[in-house]
Amino acid sequence: MLAAQRQELILDRLRRTGAVRVAELVESLAVSDMTVRRDLDALAARGALRKVHGGAVAPEGPRTEEPGFEAKSTRQAAEKRAVARAVAGLVEPHTAVGLSAGTTTAAVAEHLTEVPGLTVVTNSLRVAEVFHESPRPDRTVALTGGFRTPSDALVGPLALASIRGLNLDTLVLGVHGMQERAGFTTPNLMESETDRALVEAAGRLVVAADHTKWGTVGISTIAPLERCDVLVTDDGMDAEARAALAERVGRLVVADVPGTGPDAEHGEDGEDGGHREHGGDRPTDGEDA
Repeated sequence: MLAAQRQELILDRLRRTGAVRVAELVESLAVSDMTVRRDLDALAARGALRKVHGGAVAPEGPRTEEPGFEAKSTRQAAEKRAVARAVAGLVEPHTAVGLSAGTTTAAVAEHLTEVPGLTVVTNSLRVAEVFHESPRPDRTVALTGGFRTPSDALVGPLALASIRGLNLDTLVLGVHGMQERAGFTTPNLMESETDRALVEAAGRLVVAADHTKWGTVGISTIAPLERCDVLVTDDGMDAEARAALAERVGRLVVADVPGTGPDAEHGEDGEDGGHREHGGDRPTDGEDA
């Protein structure tokens, strides 16, 4: 197969899934690891993709581009599941928890359905559906009103009015992107306003973001990196990015994605992977950072 043919196949998979892994391409294209990496280098030089640890993702789009929920749900699915498991382990029973909109927070909600005594506040239709499908008599779920965005978030004056005055123990925040200068960002101006209100209502901010969010910048900043008490990402995050994040957030938790990446051997047996923590400069909730 010619290089041009391989690269077109790589781009076709990238258009369908939003990301590609070197190991998977080696197997599907029946070529060497070095050949795949050369193809990725060539495509990156053309601006057709953005290389990340272990593979590549679609190039960053306009800062106001907001993919729909269904489109985002197929991207980095394994990474999001690993992040969601680690985030859910940070939520204590009988606490007030906020969940913002997003595919990762919807995955977190699935892991929280068995946690007793939660009071959940969300502006996400998908998150509310997860809890509705797994009812518990000891759980309360409050869904804000508002206008619906492409990511199935409820935003606007009604959402803000229902959030203001609340006091949440923990907010689990999903983000479109994160960067040293811009902080945590979103491409939707109204959604950023609602997210900022949720952040202000929370005693502890937990950000759930897979490694592809690093370096992506939406038009509006939700919060600076330093506001984050715990950032949970996956083992695809490269060492330089981990170091930059660990300097700015309270705690950096890196979830192992089972069967992938150089850190896969650190995961537990079975479907669930493990995670490792990288301390920041400040403790959170009485724990050592």
